[in-house]
Amino acid sequence: MLLRFAPSPTGLLHVGNARVALANFLLAGGQPANLVLRFDDTDQERSRQEYVDGILRDLHWLGICWQEEVFQSQRIDLYQAAAERLMMAGRLYPCYESAEDLEYMRRRLRARGLPPIYDRSALKLTEADRIILETQGRKPHWRFKLAEGTIAWTDMVRGDCRYDAAHLADPVLIREDGTFLYMLPSAVDDADLGITHVIRGEDHVTNTAVQIQLFEALGATPPEFAHLPLLVDADGKGLSKRLGSLSLADLREQGLEPMAVNALLARLGTSEPIEPFEDIDHLVRDFDMTRFGRSAPRFDPADLERLNQKIIHALSWELAQARLRALGCDHADEAFWEAVRGNLTVMADVMEWYGVVYGAFNPEAPAEEDRDFLAQALAALPAEPWDARTWKAWTDTLKADTGRKGKALFLPLRRALTGRDHGPEMSAMLPLIGRKKAAERLV
Repeated sequence: MLLRFAPSPTGLLHVGNARVALANFLLAGGQPANLVLRFDDTDQERSRQEYVDGILRDLHWLGICWQEEVFQSQRIDLYQAAAERLMMAGRLYPCYESAEDLEYMRRRLRARGLPPIYDRSALKLTEADRIILETQGRKPHWRFKLAEGTIAWTDMVRGDCRYDAAHLADPVLIREDGTFLYMLPSAVDDADLGITHVIRGEDHVTNTAVQIQLFEALGATPPEFAHLPLLVDADGKGLSKRLGSLSLADLREQGLEPMAVNALLARLGTSEPIEPFEDIDHLVRDFDMTRFGRSAPRFDPADLERLNQKIIHALSWELAQARLRALGCDHADEAFWEAVRGNLTVMADVMEWYGVVYGAFNPEAPAEEDRDFLAQALAALPAEPWDARTWKAWTDTLKADTGRKGKALFLPLRRALTGRDHGPEMSAMLPLIGRKKAAERLV
């Protein structure tokens, strides 16, 4: 089994691309030897090294690995040789219509209630006609002549797929300037590299019908195909206009865990519950291509946030401590981590509570009605040592002395000690803050 992920380095990798990359890696059994990374970089004007670097960084962040890496820009001779074979076989023919000519042709066909399919008028041109056109400055683009009949394959997601070639337009494979469009290089590479399975978005389904004939015309066996439904947002709308905020770089910048992204993308479109996985190896073992349905999955950032919270909340001290040190939380210990982890959405949120416990801050002035209460709280502050029982003992004393209870009792204390209305359990936080800082904050 050999699969490939084939991004175009013309922009940032987004969640739709990442889902395809992940599905390929998981179907490859998580084995780098079973995956090729192919950069479709024939668009020299838009392809940039910075995007290549970004794609590599994003894939490594997700834990996706590969063994072979190829660039289409370095394989032009291979595509040219394939094009010449198709020309010799009469399957690739020159056309001279301008963009305006083609649009006029499509309008006429639609007016007659016919599908806007190229009418192959270029095949009627004689050699003399072509010479005249070229002396007038016309340069040909080249179309692949589809053979008559039904194009059929069994898709790993969509099931049986059938297309009547008569309902498809002969696709342009080579532009007027001699550069290749997506269709030919993709098929040539898949055949040359020995790709056995192709997983991509359902927007490529019609391309697959054409490429199956391309494989056959080149004497190659078509791979198996799987076309995943395209992601939509939480409201059921396409993600195309929202990709900037859903790039992998942006998600990483937000502090999201790669396994939260992996777990969500691997399960979207299936009937399986979306739960966090310990690592990508567990995800590989659980992956089943047949679980994907035909309906468009909804990508909701709120689901990603919930998964991320679950991963952070379950993170053991053994795994957390190195990450805390990397964030500069040098004084954090296991008691601190156990106290605060349940209040984190992303790992960087820990900095807020690290500042509360180990930093120095001046809380806002208390409400007028709480001033006397905080003075009483300071006077009743227990002697150290403190432990998890200290908070209850202290507040029980204050409740008896002041008659306060519920929010009126607890909220002024939390605000004074942490500067916040909500947060970790104060029974765990109070011993971490310590008596000296607590006394300073109650003044």
